[in-house]
Amino acid sequence: MSAAPSDLALFWAGVIAFSILVYVVLDGFDLGVGILFGATRDTELRDEMMGSIAPFWDGNETWLVVVGASLFAAFPVVYAIFLSAFYFPVLLLLFGLIFRGVAFEFRGRGGPSSIWSAGFWIGSGVVAFVQGAAVGAMILGVTVKDGQFAGGPFDWLRPLPVLTGIGLMFGYALLGAGWLILKSDTRLRDWAYRRAPFFAAGMAVSLILAALLTLVQAHGVISRLVERPWALLFVVVCGLALLGVLHGVKSRRDAQPFAFTALFFLSAFGFLAAAFWPYMIPYSITVASAAAPEQSLSFLFWGAGLVVLPIVLVYSAVVHMVFRGKLRITGH
Repeated sequence: MSAAPSDLALFWAGVIAFSILVYVVLDGFDLGVGILFGATRDTELRDEMMGSIAPFWDGNETWLVVVGASLFAAFPVVYAIFLSAFYFPVLLLLFGLIFRGVAFEFRGRGGPSSIWSAGFWIGSGVVAFVQGAAVGAMILGVTVKDGQFAGGPFDWLRPLPVLTGIGLMFGYALLGAGWLILKSDTRLRDWAYRRAPFFAAGMAVSLILAALLTLVQAHGVISRLVERPWALLFVVVCGLALLGVLHGVKSRRDAQPFAFTALFFLSAFGFLAAAFWPYMIPYSITVASAAAPEQSLSFLFWGAGLVVLPIVLVYSAVVHMVFRGKLRITGH
């Protein structure tokens, strides 16, 4: 039986889990807006889409930095194995984020606007896809021997990861549509209302197919669910959240689609946590075995835990509080 993780190891595992969840919701909506950007050629709608995420998008990506830095410092074994197993997805993620950020800044400031516009939505789609594909690959399990990745460079590119990648693209697009509904009171709001059911259906179909493949291929997840049948309650909440999204669209309640999509992601994250725990690299590296020495975790706690994390939290909260409510977009 494996040793129990220390309190500090649990703390940093919780910080990483919390940061991933916050990142998925916050950067998820602006990645979703980026995907939606490619669904229209209307310049006015595109300008308003960019305006709706302009105060938030770069700050939202801070949480991805928090995840990477926390993994590197608190769980270096996990960091090393993850980068080895997902070398190409991480490269695509970085290229997508860089090109997307450059396109955001350069579009409308001279030069070939069509190239920057394409870069914005393609970069957003690539980032969403590789994140979802990484989740699918983790569900299947990562091949580890003697504490090192022992698989191939394209182990992540299999049917289940492809389906989860597509599902996350639909999910982010739905989150983005909910954001546009929440923040806009122009015809962009009506445009997003009309498309939200399509993205909800696309996400549901993709994830149902992924669940069927999981039953056949991911024996590690199935064995965990047999031990923890209560984890299926998260699946029920996911279904109810999707119904809440559709009800919000039908009744034209602006806050409901975004709130229930966020609830869907929260419940899906809870399901994955229940299926993976206590593994950080399914199904070989646990929280306890991957943790850095206690002295390192303690040093990290007094520095990053008590100083950096509160600053990031306060910054995110203040930005969203200052720019709350409907945005009045005046263009670039």
